[in-house]
Amino acid sequence: MDVIQTRDELQRWIGERRDRKRVLVPTMGALHRGHTSLFDRAAEIAGANGDVLATIFVNPTQFGPNEDFDAYPRQLKDDLAQCEAHGVTAIFAPEPDEMYEANASISINESRLSTHLCGASRPGHFDGVCLVVAKLFILTQANVAVFGEKDFQQLAIIRRLVRDLNFPIEIVGGETVREPDGLAMSSRNAYLSPEDRRAAPVIQQALREASLGITDGKIATPQEALAAMRNTIEETRGATIDYLAVVDAASLEPLDKFGMAQARLLAAVFFGKTRLIDNIGVPGSVS
Repeated sequence: MDVIQTRDELQRWIGERRDRKRVLVPTMGALHRGHTSLFDRAAEIAGANGDVLATIFVNPTQFGPNEDFDAYPRQLKDDLAQCEAHGVTAIFAPEPDEMYEANASISINESRLSTHLCGASRPGHFDGVCLVVAKLFILTQANVAVFGEKDFQQLAIIRRLVRDLNFPIEIVGGETVREPDGLAMSSRNAYLSPEDRRAAPVIQQALREASLGITDGKIATPQEALAAMRNTIEETRGATIDYLAVVDAASLEPLDKFGMAQARLLAAVFFGKTRLIDNIGVPGSVS
């Protein structure tokens, strides 16, 4: 497995393997099973004659003024071992000054999909995500990129980025990996107290029950779905809802009825100071 740290090294690596299919998996490191499942999916897509190129870069432009960029976990040695164990061909792990010029003056603004849900409490976050992802698409010249479905808003925004800026790349969503009790895997789970960790699977329970209710016809409207999810979560001690949403999976616009759009249920819930997100699709929600 090659470890690449500069843009020049990356371009040389690409030049030597230009005839191979290249599948990109961008990460910020601190890898867990959710990340490695994306590597596994990328390896399937790349096949025997392709390459999986993972990136490990803690991106400063997506951190807000009240978010501690310096405190974000960095464990490159452990991350490299996980990458190698899951079929990654090469790692691009640049320093910030390799990605951003000191006097950089160009940015990307996403003005529709990022204004609510997680974006409401993190202004500018998704603009920073769009900027770094666009740069990685250009630098890596990848054919395909794999992003996790757990952060569904981010996935939808990246798909919109590709559509609106005509990037010649296919975006593949990787299914959310879960603990045995249904809790979505996340580095944030480690911050939960034992009591909160036992309670946290209620997020997936509420989403799953609402999705089944919609599919079975027991829940007729998005408003009923929201009420059902809220009731389930509010019955759980220690859970504080940040937001619940029923949206069009492509536009992230709130739905006022089920029918023509593919519905997605999303939730963000606090347990103590730890904020967890999750989402689920609704099978058969398109008429």
